[in-house]
Formats: sequence, C-alpha cells, structure tokens
Amino acid sequence: MQYLLLVYTDPALLEEVPAEEYDRLMRGCLVHADELREQGKLLGSQQLEPAATAKAVRVRNGRATVLDGPFAETKEMLAGFNLIEADNQEEAVRIAHEFPWTRYGCIEVRPVHNMDAERRRVGA
Repeated sequence: MQYLLLVYTDPALLEEVPAEEYDRLMRGCLVHADELREQGKLLGSQQLEPAATAKAVRVRNGRATVLDGPFAETKEMLAGFNLIEADNQEEAVRIAHEFPWTRYGCIEVRPVHNMDAERRRVGA
C-alpha cells in the first residue's frame, strides 16, 4: 500500500540549527532516501519552496479568488513529501520516524487512496 509522508517543519526551530548541522541532517536524509529507493520503498520525494511563495485558488459562489501564502495560522508549514510503499501503516510510521525532520516539526503519515478503484467506481 502507498502512504504519503507529509513533512511539516517549524521555520523558527530550523533557524536555530547551525548551517553545518542542517547540511549534515540533509545529507543523511538524502542518503537514507536513496537507500529506501533502492529497497523499492520510496517511490518519490520532493522538498517544497517556502509557504510564502504559494498561492491558494478557491471558487466560492462562482467567484474565483487567489490568495498569497501562508494560509494557516500555524507554526509548522508543509515543507515536502515522500511517497512510499509499505506493507502497513505501522511500517509507514517506522519509516517516517527514520527522517530527522520529526525533531523540527512533524511527519503526517496518510494512506493514499486507490484512484484506479475510484475511477472504476464512478465509471471514468
């Protein structure tokens, strides 16, 4: 089953990390990601630009609005994601725990919905 590991970080906590330490953590994270990819566990991953660079698009009552980010009153911002293949949610949580970013925010582990089954269900 596929799981999306949504990486949220607190920019204030990351700002306290010395540049050399951040680089060490990132290097370890990338090496670990390569290992997971070789094991067939990591299907894709990407780091996101800061929330301040984002736009939110909404349509309400036929009227479109586009807002500049960030969009939530929160300390932790979505910073990236990892799409993984895991036998179950316990394994997905274990993999999430292996990344260092849990110390600077959190990693949300969310099952990915089977879109092929949804496509069949709605006849698309």
